[in-house]
Amino acid sequence: MFTGIVEELGKVADLNGSRLRISAQTVLEGSKIGSSIAVNGCCLTVVEIDKNSWMTDVSDETFSRTNLGALKIGDVVNLERPMALGDRLGGHLVLGHVDSVGEIVAPAPNLVVRIPGDLMHLIVEKGSVTVDGISLTAFNLTADTFTVAVIPHTEQVTTLSVRKVGDKVNIEMDMLAKHIERMNPTATKPTRTKKWWRR
Repeated sequence: MFTGIVEELGKVADLNGSRLRISAQTVLEGSKIGSSIAVNGCCLTVVEIDKNSWMTDVSDETFSRTNLGALKIGDVVNLERPMALGDRLGGHLVLGHVDSVGEIVAPAPNLVVRIPGDLMHLIVEKGSVTVDGISLTAFNLTADTFTVAVIPHTEQVTTLSVRKVGDKVNIEMDMLAKHIERMNPTATKPTRTKKWWRR
């Protein structure tokens, strides 16, 4: 379980098949083999660790359903360790399970992201949404976009400082909204278009 408050910008140090190595400092503190670390909002498991980097295995499924498949050596990524019970919850409850890949329509500070239209019912005005692992507040909802007002601090300490129009970002919808949807199976939902961003 995460909060969507990015702790550190890591850098892709190596990418060899399913093995991803990320250089980092802060998120290594207290982490060990088997620990979880969110990378751009995607929960991954530490399989190797040293004083300057850590390694994880990424499945083909994860590569295909997130923006991790587009990573290149040198790319920066948002990193967050799981929350500890008793810690302050600065963002919102984030599972680290990516629901979809969105596309940046306008960059920060007035960030606009396009997502599949059939997910828009899970976002409410002034509600929480996770973009590349960052807990953000959505407004100005359309049929397939939402807007976020990104403050300078958030832009500076996350990948939003380098994201540009057309970039793909990982999206996790609000966990409470997904549970409510699951409890109402008779509601009519739009038909999902698989991998809409690759058309």
